[in-house]
Amino acid sequence: MFLKKCIVFGLMTAYLYSLVFGIFMTDIIRIPAPIILGILMLPFIKKPLPPFAYYKECILFTVALFLYNIVGLGDSVSFFASLITILTCALYFNYFVGSNPVRFNASVFISFALLLVSMIILVLDHYFVSTIDPIRALMLGEPVKQTPAGLSLTQFTFGYQTAAFSAFVFVLTYTFRQNVFVKVIAFCVCMACLYLGMNRSAFVSFVGAAVIFLFVYYRFKAVFLVAAALLIGFAIYTFVLKENADDKNNILAKDQAKEANDFNRVNLAAENLKIYADYPYGLIFYGKNWDEVTYKNIVFEPGLTSHNAYLMFITYLGPFLGIGLLIGIYYKITRLFRRTIKQGRLKSNALMLCLFFSFISVSLNALSHNAWLVAADGPTLFLYFAILQGARIYETQPVADEVPIEEEAVLH
Repeated sequence: MFLKKCIVFGLMTAYLYSLVFGIFMTDIIRIPAPIILGILMLPFIKKPLPPFAYYKECILFTVALFLYNIVGLGDSVSFFASLITILTCALYFNYFVGSNPVRFNASVFISFALLLVSMIILVLDHYFVSTIDPIRALMLGEPVKQTPAGLSLTQFTFGYQTAAFSAFVFVLTYTFRQNVFVKVIAFCVCMACLYLGMNRSAFVSFVGAAVIFLFVYYRFKAVFLVAAALLIGFAIYTFVLKENADDKNNILAKDQAKEANDFNRVNLAAENLKIYADYPYGLIFYGKNWDEVTYKNIVFEPGLTSHNAYLMFITYLGPFLGIGLLIGIYYKITRLFRRTIKQGRLKSNALMLCLFFSFISVSLNALSHNAWLVAADGPTLFLYFAILQGARIYETQPVADEVPIEEEAVLH
C-alpha cells in the first residue's frame, strides 16, 4: 500500500510538473509527456469511472483552437499540442482526482510547491547565473532563452508562474486566517518574486487580483489594508530590494530600458485595433493572416504581435465567434466565482478563493502576452480545471461553517 501511494504521488508530481512548466515534447522527451503520464495513471483509477463532466468545455476548446490555429494561423502543430494538453488535463481532474478531496488538495499543493521551486530558482539565477542556467536547461529539457528566470525558457512564460504563485500565496494567508506576521512575510515573498521576476505585467496582474480580493473579502475595510500594503511594499523596496537586488535585473530597471518603450503594450494594442477596424468581421473571414495585414502598421516588426491574447483572438475570429467562444469557455468559471463570493466566508471556500484569484491574476496577465487559457498555458489551464473540479467536490459538503461577514477581520 505504501509503495502504491509513493508511485501515485510520483506520477502526480511528474504529470503536474509537465503541465505547470509547459513541457510537451523536448529533445529528451520525444513522446508527449502529458500522454505518457496520463496513461501511467490509468491503472490507479478506481472503477466504475465517473461520467465525464467537461464535454461542453472540451468542445468549445476544440472549436476555438481549430478556428484560431488551423483556419487562422495554419499551425497544425500548435493545434494538436494544445488540444492534447487540454484534454489530458480535463481527464486528469475528472477521472484521477474525481470526487476525492485528498487527491484534489494534493494536486494543488504539488503544483504550487513546484511553482515555489521555480521562484527559488529565479532568486538564485540573479546571483549564480553560470550555475543555475544549466540546471534550468536540464530540468526543462531545452536550452533557456532568457535569464534571469525560474523554470521557464523565457521571462514572458515565467510571468504567468509568478502571477499565479503570488496571488495564490497572498490570498491564502487571508482565507486561512493566518496571523499578521505570516501575512507580512508572505507579502514580502510575493513582492520579492515580482520585483526580481523581470515581468511588469505580472506585477500589475498581481496588484489587480489582490486589490479585487481585498475589496470583495473586506469591503470598505480594504482601504486600510491597501494603504498598509503600499507602506510595506515601499519599505521592502527602500530597505531591502533597492540595496541588495541587482540594479540591472528587476522590473524597475526594465521599465527604464529603451527596449521597454519599443514594446509598449498600449501602442501595440492601438495598432491591433487599427487592424481590427480594417477587418471587423475577423481575419479568417477575409482569408488574411497576421503578416499580411501588418505591413502598414509601423509598430509591428516581423513576427511581433499585439501581446494581448484576447485581442488577437477576437481579431482573427471576429466579434461574434470570438466573444461568443470566450463567453462559453469562461461562463461556468464566472458563475462559480459569483456563487462563491455570495456564500460568504465559508471554510470550504478558503482554498477555492485562492484558486479563483490566482486564475484572475494569470488571466489579467494575458492582456499583455500571447499565452493564455486557450493556448494551454500551464498554470492557467491547471487553475481552470482545478476550479471546476473543486466546485464539484466542495459543493456537496455541508454548509455549516459560515463566518459572519460583519466580523472584525482587519489584520487578524
